[in-house]
Amino acid sequence: MSAPLLEVRGLVKRFPLRRGVFGRVGGEVRAVDGVSFAVESGEVLGLVGESGCGKTTTGRCVLRLVEPTAGEIRFEGEDITHLPRRRLRPLRRRMQIIFQDPFSSLNPRLSAGSMLSEPLVLHGIARGARARDRVAELLEMVGLSPEHARRYPHEFSGGQRQRLGVARALAVEPRLIVADEPVSALDVSIRAQILNLLQDLQRRLGLAYLFIAHDLAVVQHISDRVAVMYLGRIVELAPADRLYAAPRHPYTAALLSAIPVAGAEPPRGRIVLQGDVPSPLHPPAGCRFHPRCPLARERCRSEEPDLLEVAPGHFSACHFSAEVVTGLAGGRS
Repeated sequence: MSAPLLEVRGLVKRFPLRRGVFGRVGGEVRAVDGVSFAVESGEVLGLVGESGCGKTTTGRCVLRLVEPTAGEIRFEGEDITHLPRRRLRPLRRRMQIIFQDPFSSLNPRLSAGSMLSEPLVLHGIARGARARDRVAELLEMVGLSPEHARRYPHEFSGGQRQRLGVARALAVEPRLIVADEPVSALDVSIRAQILNLLQDLQRRLGLAYLFIAHDLAVVQHISDRVAVMYLGRIVELAPADRLYAAPRHPYTAALLSAIPVAGAEPPRGRIVLQGDVPSPLHPPAGCRFHPRCPLARERCRSEEPDLLEVAPGHFSACHFSAEVVTGLAGGRS
């Protein structure tokens, strides 16, 4: 079998917490703590979890926009974890990002045409008339008009700005796109349009996505596989249909039970988690989810579970994953 397009092994990112007048380090925020996953060519891997769980930091570490503290990142079979900047530059063409906020991620002083032609020139792809033709092609590809090339970001609506962000990511013909909550800042009426656009482009161009979101309904719509993060670690990883039908981690089961259904009464078996997410500065010993887990036992308080394969292609980091389906998920209606 060929190597995955992207492979992440034991990724760690810790941010020092500085205190006092002299900025002494008083601790570390464990934003990402031992994350491993792979993305195949042409696959969409959804990465979900609550705000602050480390999913955005994971995506930025993958692209080396944030330098990892430890671990290994391999892209197209090459270890890129410690590549110097001059060797990273040609790699940028094959790995791109779509940011969450379509306004703040666009340069207000550049027109859409200038914004899209800039990477073409930087990477030696096209100049002059060829660059203008490519810009027109990109705008049409994302549902905009070639005449929009003369407009500036403030002249676009929110949905149009995100389409422009998608076009910018596509400009250099990447193989992998990290989509960092690409629809969370948009109106509900626009989200489906952008999701359908991303799906269509993925199929037409054979792209792979690392799709980061906190909305499980959105992730279900677009993902082939889903990884669920909690407090800096992946707690469940499985094909999307299997994870949504039969979660094997109590945190995933709780998230799925909270998905609203239009026109339906709240589910009788909804799982309400107690307390707040612990601080990543001082994560709990043992299983990080145990202070909020309905299935927690003494073993969970002292022994951290590994992410193990509990069914073909289905991984869970829970000592009692076999009980989740019958004890929690099976009780939802």
